Amino acid sequence: IEGVGTFIYCINTHRYLFLLRNTKKYAGTWGLAGGGIEAGEQLLSSLHRELDEELGYDFSETKVIPIEKFTSDNGKFSYHTFLIPVTEEFVPQLNHEHSGYAWIDSTTWPKPLHPGVWRTFKFSSVIDKIKTLELVL
Repeated sequence: IEGVGTFIYCINTHRYLFLLRNTKKYAGTWGLAGGGIEAGEQLLSSLHRELDEELGYDFSETKVIPIEKFTSDNGKFSYHTFLIPVTEEFVPQLNHEHSGYAWIDSTTWPKPLHPGVWRTFKFSSVIDKIKTLELVL
């Protein structure tokens, strides 16, 4: 089982887009746009499909920067995390999977975080990479 997700970072405001989950699993937690990779689907194709489904926004012509690949201890699940820079904040057209959104400053994160996002933030190498990208974008 594989999944994809992305931090969407607004260069002009230095804020990230977070989504409030509305599905049974982890409802009421803040996470990233993304989801499962379907059978036969390529990694970036899956990411673009998920972003279109969840945000109603076409990112197919946008830069996609790899951040992390997490693999579970048993090797049965992996999750690819990316960062997509945008110039301006936008209003996402949310589907049924999310009940809200927020553009959040990088010095603070919304709570409660989705467990997968929380785990990602526990790795200093991931935070360092994100902070470095903020400086160069």
